[in-house]
Amino acid sequence: MIKKAIILAGGNGSRLRPLTDVVCKQLLPVYDKPMLHYPLATLMLLGIREILIISTEKDLPFIQHNLKDGSQIGIKLHYAIQTEPRGLPDAFIIGKEFIGADPICLILGDNILYWGQLNLIWNECLSVQEGAYIVGAHTREPHRFGIIECDKNSNVLSLEEKPIHPRSNIAAIGLYFYDNNVITYAESLSPSKRGELEITDLNNIYLKKSQLKAKFLSRGTTWLDAGTINSLMDASNFFQIIEDRQGLKICCVEEVAYNMGYINSAQLEIIANQFGNNSYGDYLRQRLT
Repeated sequence: MIKKAIILAGGNGSRLRPLTDVVCKQLLPVYDKPMLHYPLATLMLLGIREILIISTEKDLPFIQHNLKDGSQIGIKLHYAIQTEPRGLPDAFIIGKEFIGADPICLILGDNILYWGQLNLIWNECLSVQEGAYIVGAHTREPHRFGIIECDKNSNVLSLEEKPIHPRSNIAAIGLYFYDNNVITYAESLSPSKRGELEITDLNNIYLKKSQLKAKFLSRGTTWLDAGTINSLMDASNFFQIIEDRQGLKICCVEEVAYNMGYINSAQLEIIANQFGNNSYGDYLRQRLT
């Protein structure tokens, strides 16, 4: 089973300027919590507790200040710097020592997911020993994303980056599961015309070996893109509506840690008290009753 993951939280957030001139993109608020907490909670819900966070030299200290070493929520966090934007596969080169001889999961730091239900299909991804899985979701705007074409057995037939004439409406959402060969494959890549290593080129290596499969988000599960000001506001409004209606928080890493058994009630109470008497601290204390 995959026990390790990488969160790639690099980039300069140019589409979110001037917000990102003063605040790290991955720490921008999505309703009531930092953006980075959403992919972190996703990994925790998948049972992954050892995580490498890769970010820029400028932003990494702020991320470390927010999340510390992870022990307060029962996980182990490592940190590494990406000195320049060299593309997604660079995460496996930077994280080579962290990965070791293990399979690995990669999720993007702005990947915001609302899980209707974490069902058993993820066990297949987490159990990968040979090959890779790419996760997709239906989109109304396939020309904006990397698009996955599959057969009826979820074998990937083709991958296209922002196609003019898309072969499907399934977008790759930025969640991947790889065997340990991913390090060697990433190191073999050459930069594209953009000057970066491309995740599509990496996935195409697995595709040519007939070792790339796709998994799709189930109905009731929502993938949100927060790469622009409008989509960031849409994500915040979405979570506000759900949390207000249900009275339950989404991707609250402290609550996830408690529900998953990563921390006990005494540890959760300590965290709750650190928030004082604000609504977030009150919510965590309510979980104890």
